[in-house]
Amino acid sequence: MTKTTDLLRKKLRKWRNRTARRLLNTRVGREMLVASISPRVITMTADCGDHVMTFSPHDYVGRKIYRKGHFERDHVERLLGILKQRSLLDADKVLLELGGNIGTQTIYFALAKAFRHIVSVEPDPRNFEMLETNLAQNDLKAQVTAVLCAAGETEGEIAFFQHQANFGKSSAIRQSESDREIKVPVRPVGAILRNAGFSEEDVGLVWMDIEGYEPVACRSMQALMARRVPLYMEFSPTFYGREGTIAFAAELARHYEHCIVFREDEQEEMKVKDIPLGEEQFDLFLMP
Repeated sequence: MTKTTDLLRKKLRKWRNRTARRLLNTRVGREMLVASISPRVITMTADCGDHVMTFSPHDYVGRKIYRKGHFERDHVERLLGILKQRSLLDADKVLLELGGNIGTQTIYFALAKAFRHIVSVEPDPRNFEMLETNLAQNDLKAQVTAVLCAAGETEGEIAFFQHQANFGKSSAIRQSESDREIKVPVRPVGAILRNAGFSEEDVGLVWMDIEGYEPVACRSMQALMARRVPLYMEFSPTFYGREGTIAFAAELARHYEHCIVFREDEQEEMKVKDIPLGEEQFDLFLMP
């Protein structure tokens, strides 16, 4: 009787484990698993096909990577397609990424081999540690220079607010009472490039996602904007306020004439002077 019971238990365990593996290998199963991870688990590493990614399972970006295998990789591929189509892609140029986060887009651009080098700027120490880990474990340290600072008008320090539920929403602008305030170094874009061994003339694309700090960063890269270097950013009137939005749009229109506005399910080409200032947030690609 005991032997029969033991065999039955083994069979039940095998069936349970097979069933669990099948479930956890689905998108719904992965969502259930990552949502139930203990707070004691600080990071996870996932095989994403052509790269591996280390992330926090308690962060919005990390959970999305685990569920889908990537974080908005289609946005990078979409932009690269537009650059190629319009003959704006030069493999001898450098990509300047402001808001590198944990290295998702950094790695997608690096794997595409679209630029000879990437300068990835990330001010949040939590994200920066994982950015460096992800570059190292994907053998991309030679292709990418990671810089721990914010991009601003002056050199020094600024207050920075760490979002607790979504590390990608950490910003120089407080968004929630639960945000943790720290101090981070800040440097002008020109100084960041020079310290990395490059100049403004080397840059072929700026990719910027810095949660409302875009107007300040743009004021520090007038040399790039004067050359009308292609610039992709998250445009967020909800952060800038009405007067700030109008002033920022006017500054962009002073340098660029054409742009593409990306909404969730559509894209629209227009003049920069016609940017929809009344919308809360959208992605914006400024073209020479």
